[in-house]
Amino acid sequence: MTEQQPFELIRRYPHFELRRYPDYVVAEVTVTADFDRAGNAAFRHLFNYISGSNNARQKLAMTAPVLQSGPVPGSGEPAEYSVAFVLPAGVTADGAPVPADPMVRIRAVPGSLAAVLGFSGSGSASAFQKRNDGLHAALTLAGLTPVGTPRFARFDPPFKPWFLRHNEVVQDVLEPQAGGTAPGA
Repeated sequence: MTEQQPFELIRRYPHFELRRYPDYVVAEVTVTADFDRAGNAAFRHLFNYISGSNNARQKLAMTAPVLQSGPVPGSGEPAEYSVAFVLPAGVTADGAPVPADPMVRIRAVPGSLAAVLGFSGSGSASAFQKRNDGLHAALTLAGLTPVGTPRFARFDPPFKPWFLRHNEVVQDVLEPQAGGTAPGA
């Protein structure tokens, strides 16, 4: 079974979950492409890295999800997207094998509080845009403030039928004020 990025469920809202993600490490590639092609453009570089194309010739386990960040999809025009594999638990940025491919970077990502809207089906630009819009509307109703750009998470391999795939929009949010009530409580 594929290792999944760990998180702590903080609260379930009617349309999303509030989760706390611990620090994690990614292997990441930045590409210029339209939203729907960015993952494919970066995938080979990342897959080669975890398959041993690194200074240690070490294989790393495939994990889920594959994360994509950059502009919110919508224009259909090429843009700069970062596509990342979350590295297995226990791998540190300093301890990860050095990529042989200069396009692959290893980066530590600090933990965060995030709102997550999961959905099944296509991980296309239009599907993510629709869910991202819905998540932002739900955040407003819940009194939560988004921070930074959303991450678009794909959990399944491309050979899995589209209607069985699991995807998520992940949006970091500001921590609730200390001493106040929980948002939406």
